[in-house]
Amino acid sequence: MSDLRGALDDYLVVRRSLGYQLDKAEELLTSFVGYLESQGATYITTELALAWATSPAGAHPAWWRHRLGAVRGFARHLQCDDPRTEVPPSDLLPATQPRMTPYLYSERDIALMMAAAHDLTPVLRGATYETLIGLLVVSGLRIGEAIRLGRGDVDEDRLALVVRRSKPGSSREVPLHETTLDGLRAYARLRDHEFPVPRSHSLFVSERGTRLCYTTVRTTFRCLIGTAGLEGRGARCRPRIHDIRHSFAVASVLAWYREGADVDAKLPLLSAVLGHVDPASTYWYLEAAPELLAIVADRLAAVLGDGS
Repeated sequence: MSDLRGALDDYLVVRRSLGYQLDKAEELLTSFVGYLESQGATYITTELALAWATSPAGAHPAWWRHRLGAVRGFARHLQCDDPRTEVPPSDLLPATQPRMTPYLYSERDIALMMAAAHDLTPVLRGATYETLIGLLVVSGLRIGEAIRLGRGDVDEDRLALVVRRSKPGSSREVPLHETTLDGLRAYARLRDHEFPVPRSHSLFVSERGTRLCYTTVRTTFRCLIGTAGLEGRGARCRPRIHDIRHSFAVASVLAWYREGADVDAKLPLLSAVLGHVDPASTYWYLEAAPELLAIVADRLAAVLGDGS
């Protein structure tokens, strides 16, 4: 193992001990270290970092900037022990990329996706994706959080999921309805029938009994979208698995508005369920919902009408 690879291992251990996931960063930095080795370099220079970051020809400049940002964090870590290390300036690759417009799933969309998942083979694979999608719909979990759930993370007494190692690095509880718990129990019975001796302590497993892989889940989800016949609205609004989370947030607020609840008072609860440290992140989830704008407009018209 080269010194750089050993240093990368140390860096990942330190950062993960602080609660960072770094799955994508590990992939990028492993590629970067391989590039340095191919160049015969024993330490990071800005020139090499820039060459590697911009190596995917034709990529969006924001992706180049993201790649360089991963190197920057690693370089800061290395510079403490090796003063030859150069940390690329933060303004070296200025670029922004507009956020994708969330695709808000309708109840019909969800039903079509779950039906497509149900038809997957073998039976366990179908049940896994049908249950996984159903849980995402009613919980607002990130897909990575759902994949990482363990069998012991379902608290039946408290009707809650314990979500560990969430994005900010802390754990949280997500409430479950009894019907959701029934669905999880049914899935667990099938899973345990297929694998009486567990090959993984994961809540959701592959047809081989191992923990689900994000890349495989994403690929399967795209197939389900195609089977369900779902189409987006233009190039920047395509059905994605993360948009189920957006849809959960919007559906929650819509329900509160229709109930006449104090939405402002309830939004911190939604932020807590979603695992948002900054409430601004929750508000972003709600910006792209024309249904919400319509309800707000109706309420404003009613208030103005009462005051006239």
